[in-house]
This record gives sequence, C-alpha cells and structure tokens, in this order.
Amino acid sequence: MTTPSVRRDLDPSILRAYDIRGVYGKELTEDDLFAIGRGFAAEMVSHGFKRACVGYDGRLSSPALEQALVDGLVASGIDVLRCGLGPSPMSYFATYTLKADAGLMITGSHNPPEFNGLKMTLGGHAYFDEDIQRLGRRVASRDFVDGKGSERKVDVFEDYVARLLSDFTGSRELSVAWDPGNGAAGDVTEALVAKLPGRHFVINSKIDGTFPAHHPDPTVEANLAQLKEVVRKNNCDLGIGFDGDGDRIGVIDSLGNVMWGDQLLVVLAREVLADEPGASILCDVKASRVFFEEIRKAGGVPVMWKAGHSHIKSKMVELNSPLAGEMSAHIFFKHRYYGYDDALYAAIRLLSIVASSPKSFTEILGELPKMYNTPEIRFDCVDERKFLVVEEILARARQLENVEIFDMDGVRVETAYGWWLLRASNTQPMLVVRCESETEEGLDRLREDVRRELRLSDVDASAI
Repeated sequence: MTTPSVRRDLDPSILRAYDIRGVYGKELTEDDLFAIGRGFAAEMVSHGFKRACVGYDGRLSSPALEQALVDGLVASGIDVLRCGLGPSPMSYFATYTLKADAGLMITGSHNPPEFNGLKMTLGGHAYFDEDIQRLGRRVASRDFVDGKGSERKVDVFEDYVARLLSDFTGSRELSVAWDPGNGAAGDVTEALVAKLPGRHFVINSKIDGTFPAHHPDPTVEANLAQLKEVVRKNNCDLGIGFDGDGDRIGVIDSLGNVMWGDQLLVVLAREVLADEPGASILCDVKASRVFFEEIRKAGGVPVMWKAGHSHIKSKMVELNSPLAGEMSAHIFFKHRYYGYDDALYAAIRLLSIVASSPKSFTEILGELPKMYNTPEIRFDCVDERKFLVVEEILARARQLENVEIFDMDGVRVETAYGWWLLRASNTQPMLVVRCESETEEGLDRLREDVRRELRLSDVDASAI
C-alpha cells in the first residue's frame, strides 16, 4: 500500500468541539488521516507516550482511513495496537485493558454514510476542544516527529463481550428486541444475545456501512419504526437500538413508547445512588426538569453540563461522578465500569434492573412524571452561521424579564411555563431546539418564543 503524503492543510470544518468529523473524500481523506496520525503522534511524544490503540467502525471508508492513520502513527515512532472493526466502546475497552497511552477510533458515529471521523483519548482523558485545535495547528505547521514505530493486531472481542455479560443480574427472563441498525455493534449484539437468558429477536445485525435499513441514530423516533414492529409482533418486554458506532442507545417499551435519554438516566441512576447516596449525576443542558427532580428524590445531586461525550467525560472526572448521560442517549458508567459511553453496557445494566424488578419495563416508564416536550428538533444551518445565531439569540435573551438563563452550551431559557433551549450541533451543520412544559398550552407558547427569536435572526423557523 502506498503511504499517503502530507500535502494539504486540514479543512477547518472537520475540527469539531469533541472530535474530528467530515465528508469522506471531500473534507476528510486518507492524506488527512495520515497527517493527523503524524500530528497526534507528536502530541503523544511530547507527553512521553508511546503506545496507541486504534479501532474503526463499519463505514465503507473506515478501513482505508484506519490504515492511513496507523501509517502516520508508526512513521512517528508510535507502537500501534490495532483492535479492528467494532463499536467505539470496544475500542475504548481495548485502550483501557491493554493499558495503551492513547485511543483513536475511526467513526462517523450517527452521521449519514458519507461522513467519517475520529474520536481520541490521550493519557486516559478525552482529547477535545483546544486539544483538537492545537492538533490542527500542528498539522498545518508540519510540526511532526520521526521515528520507527510498530503495529500489531489485537483481538479483544471475546473479552469485551465477557466483560459486558459479567454485570448482568436478574432472575426474571425477558423478551427483548434488538436493532443495531447495521452499525458496528452488530456482531457484539449477536454475541450478547447468544448468552443472555430469555427470548431475543435481532434485526439489522449485519454490519453494512451503507445503512440499508434506516439512518443509524436511535434517538430519532422515526428510526425506531422497525424495532417497534418487532416488539409488537413478538410481544416483547422492550426494544433496544444502537447507533452507527454503538455509543448511543434507543429504548422503547412494550407499547412502542420511547424512553428518552434523560428518562433512561433516571432509571439507571436509582440503582447507582442506592450504592453511592449523595453522588453527583450529570446530564446535559437538554435534560428535562424531571431529571433534576427525580435525581434529588433518589438521593443524588443532579448536575447540568455541556452536551458532548468529551465534555461529559471530563466533568465526570472532575466531580468523581459514578454516572452521567445525555439526551442523545450517550450513557457513561463509572459505577462498576470504566467511565466511557457504552450503549451495550447501558443495555446490560437496564436489562438487569428490569429483570430484577416486580414491575414491567412499561410500568417503570409509565410511572415517570409526564411532561409535554419536543424531541431534539434539528434543522439545517451552515457551520459558518450556526454559532453566530446562538450568540445573537443569547444576547437578546439576556434582556428578557422573569427568566433564568443558562449559557454553558447554547442558550437555555427557564420561564414560569417551562423552558426552551437553542444550541449549535458540534457534529453537523445544524441548530438544535428543545422545549418542555407541564402543559400543552405552555409548550405551544415556548415553541412560539423560539420561532420569534429565530425569525429575528433571519432563520427559517418552520421546523419548530
């Protein structure tokens, strides 16, 4: 294979807040991954690090990008452990258990098939924000190091599956539908259900980077249609779906009702807080008021923080939190686990709770307080404009009366009749809106509040 050359600067649009992401062949090429490998290796060397673990997801472009990345690392003196095709959390598991200094995962996550990217850790910490910008500057200036590294393949698949299963408990057999969405979690899902008790029905487990069944994002309800049908047809207790790289989870009950990310976090947190009363439980700025109320009821301290897996991981370390999550259904367990987002592990912990409860999963979901809210409403806004729109609306929101403003990540406006949030996506050229109220009338009023603000910034608000 011909080694790529370092021949161009990185497209600034791929240097996101908590990972690298772009359209393959246009914004992100093998040459770019080779250069990133060279630059990241120099970062490693500057910290006295030598050993990196590299994995990749099921996208068609991932093998070539992974090879280019490995070539760049090896050319700079890094010893690379190649853990191969699998979900992002399996790569994180390999990095942790093999005691690598750094972990790099080639993945486009929940984005459409034409996208790909790179998630990184260094020295056991998330590599994001200014780290990524510094990496971009290092690549632009060709500030590399030369060396003679090595590469070898490692197989952690069986160890990873065994580790997931080791935390399964519960005496009641369940009937469960699964949909990995043709993503990188497909093989692990099949291996899990082969050893779990109960009845299991798996669809779309063949890893296929074209995602022929549906878009690989289970946090969008339309993508759960097939899963709902399998649950209905087989009278399942619940259904579980995963995103393209296995770090996001989608959950539905026996009636097809969705358990959103913050609701799932509440159910998982009750078990954790029984072991660690008074602990901090983190969720992002999109979380419902129900999250904060229920965590307090369970004896925990709810903490609102910035969206994004890297931001959440870093805040967890700072607060020594045993559990965190996002509305996008990244769930991070430090309690009995390693602290990274692993949708497959979250599934095991959820099944354990349900299998140990006298209540059905549908009852558990049904007992959570009811709110009127929107899902995450995403609509197009070019990268060059999206953050400016948020800044404009934040400035106007500060002039409003009788509201409370949270600006750690976008703008969240708390009113007497509910709250609304506007933030820029860090992974796509989009704006994201979410609204919540205790009444339908309040929700309608919040929607109109957001529409008015968007119109003032010349943004099409028809999607709200």
